[in-house]
Amino acid sequence: MAQNRLIILDRDGVINEDSDNFVKSLNEWIPIPGSIDAIARLSKNGYKIAIATNQSGIGRGLVDLKELEKMHQKLCALVEGKGGRIEGVFYCPHTPEDECNCRKPKSGLIDAIENELSLSARGAYIVGDSVRDLEAGLNKHCLPVLVKTGKGQKSLLSLETKNPFLFAQTQLFDDLKSFADHLVGNP
Repeated sequence: MAQNRLIILDRDGVINEDSDNFVKSLNEWIPIPGSIDAIARLSKNGYKIAIATNQSGIGRGLVDLKELEKMHQKLCALVEGKGGRIEGVFYCPHTPEDECNCRKPKSGLIDAIENELSLSARGAYIVGDSVRDLEAGLNKHCLPVLVKTGKGQKSLLSLETKNPFLFAQTQLFDDLKSFADHLVGNP
């Protein structure tokens, strides 16, 4: 399958530090070292970057929508400050109990990215730290990439034992920076 120029990134655990208690405020949104530079480098090398993130903290009443928007504005501003661009941030505000179509591992967020950007996700990289990120991408014929940051180490163990088919297709990197280094070379 030919890889295209779209890269879909999960947010928490890939771009910024994750929290089992949810990232609830701008002050709690802390970029993982190297992630902002990695996004900017990928963008400057012709990749279209889109974010697909489950944000059930909204549906649980733990995260304010305005605060979430501030986090995403900061993310985009940091990337733009390095000369890059994020094409869009797409999020699912629902809880698992809502059984929506946009919460990963379902592919609704990727459908929204395709529609909004007028691009196909087939052959695009999807980079996540959880199995559900990779499953959402696999449903749309994306190329799965697991990073070891966030929940990545735990997800790797689960993937090896519970889903050998997906494990065999997944590329593994220490973090988003090492993935960018692989695609476009070291800075």
